[in-house]
Amino acid sequence: MKLLGIEFAPLVLPMHRRYETLAVASWFFLVAFGGLTGLLVCLYLLFTRLWWLVPLYATWTYLDRHVGESGGRGNVWVQNWRWWYHLKNYFPVETHCVPSFSLDPTRNYLFCCFPHGIIPVGPFTALANTWSNFRKSYPEFTVKLAVLHALVLLPIVRELGLAYGTISCSIKSLNYELSRPEGGHIVNLMPGGAVEAYNSQPGKYKFVVKKRKGFVKVALKNGSPLVPVIAFGETDLFRQIDNRVLRNVQEFLRKYFFLGLPPVVFMGRGFFQYSFGMIPRRKPITTVVGTPIEVTKLENPTNEQVEELHDKFVQALVALFDEYKYKYLENPEDQYLELQ
Repeated sequence: MKLLGIEFAPLVLPMHRRYETLAVASWFFLVAFGGLTGLLVCLYLLFTRLWWLVPLYATWTYLDRHVGESGGRGNVWVQNWRWWYHLKNYFPVETHCVPSFSLDPTRNYLFCCFPHGIIPVGPFTALANTWSNFRKSYPEFTVKLAVLHALVLLPIVRELGLAYGTISCSIKSLNYELSRPEGGHIVNLMPGGAVEAYNSQPGKYKFVVKKRKGFVKVALKNGSPLVPVIAFGETDLFRQIDNRVLRNVQEFLRKYFFLGLPPVVFMGRGFFQYSFGMIPRRKPITTVVGTPIEVTKLENPTNEQVEELHDKFVQALVALFDEYKYKYLENPEDQYLELQ
């Protein structure tokens, strides 16, 4: 129903859809604003009788500051919350592994996921979510989601993130996880980083990868196969203002005030209407997992070896997009992958 140009949700909907909307809205709020909310809560508590909790928690956070770079501390109880089930079904999020995809449980893998989107729903829900088809198909693997180091330090929200299975995306953290001798570990990394969030526009796919070679060097040092991953539909969840002057301001704020987090200006939907708001739009996302690229372990890879593997990865990424855009994108003949 439309009223004054606003498209409202039907009054009568199945209850599971209400649960799904609530799940994605609360999740998005936690990811986008949980850190700031935690800081404000701590600031408020300083002026109450519970002020002593703040220095106590600050001490705990300081002593625990390296956990994000030493494998994290996933909690099975948290990972099995029904919340994540409703989150997956909201869009919905599905996973498709190419026919040649296979994993060796004695090895560790670096899944390189594109695009980042405003918030990376695909890697979070399709690969790291215990309710996903991928996790059910490969239960012998431990899956970690590599995020900005600041996200494993911000108060309160860090505890939920660590319990879910997030780790820092620092070189130290990646080396720790990928060098585990027992194998059976998967790290989901967004090489495009937070900067790639600026490129997120409905129907557009622009990956930041040309100059991102650190992940290749990490893979070579640990002998971990690189796996190209593309989440088709990731960029359709929000509209975003695209302006050069605004982009310069956003980048300045990201570097100096937002701990690396992109201050994007976006528009989604609301709880009871579909025209505007901060909730992701209900659009299907299919995360396609490509064939692992074999990597030979090199303690000190040369620039030429890094370049060679990087070129191979980019070629595989482009080929994966060109093949599966015909299956998962509308008007595939008009869809092109742009590399930045």
